[in-house]
Amino acid sequence: MRTELVSEPGDPTRPNEDFASVSLPASGRGGVLVLLDGVTPPNGPTGCLHSVPWFVSRLGGALTELTVSLPDVPLTEALSLAIARTADAHAHTCDLSHPRTPQATVVVARWSSEAVEYLILSDSVLLAEAPDGAVTVLADDRLALLPRASLTTAAFIDAHLRNKEGGFFTAAADPSVVGRAVTGVLPGASVRALAAMTDGATRWVEKFREGGWGDCLRVVRKEGAAALVGRVRELEGADVEGVLLGRGKRHDDASVVFVEW
Repeated sequence: MRTELVSEPGDPTRPNEDFASVSLPASGRGGVLVLLDGVTPPNGPTGCLHSVPWFVSRLGGALTELTVSLPDVPLTEALSLAIARTADAHAHTCDLSHPRTPQATVVVARWSSEAVEYLILSDSVLLAEAPDGAVTVLADDRLALLPRASLTTAAFIDAHLRNKEGGFFTAAADPSVVGRAVTGVLPGASVRALAAMTDGATRWVEKFREGGWGDCLRVVRKEGAAALVGRVRELEGADVEGVLLGRGKRHDDASVVFVEW
């Protein structure tokens, strides 16, 4: 089995708000990948004493441990337990009902010879490659389907779209959000590789249109996960006027987890 992971901050002077892990249980059966993208809040109060990296590290660590140690527990239940555990760690000091309380996107995949389970919440992406090379995109596209006119400011997104009906959902402090996740199971024999990416890495496809998802996965396989992030950084650097990125950050945290068996 080949595993590869890269996570690079968008700004080297700021903490990386992504979390990425690959776990191969001691039993030697299968494995788990976890990928989170912390949501950077706009300037202003969040109701929380803690940073987004603190939250993402707590949630990602709990989710990794639970999905590995409880292999028979569904991914939705594992995420629910991880959210609850993380909330309990700071509920006594923070207002977790605040709309800007720390939160994150989530991708989890757990595989064995029999099956590949997956869970996706918000705009990170999971690619599944079949033995014949066909690539299936597994994604939660609710954010992408929202009218672009409604995404003009981060404050508007927080107040009107995030974790509300008609908007999109992220992992914050409410375990019931797991009911909004995109989930499924693929036959183990139908998958030979997985690639999970935060939106800082998927810009290569979604913003810069350098190729399709199959092309993206081939770059990761042949050149490595770091090469894909490097390509994105070059494109960001060339987009001086922000024409292609629009109102997005010029550089975003970018993470890629690749597993091939």
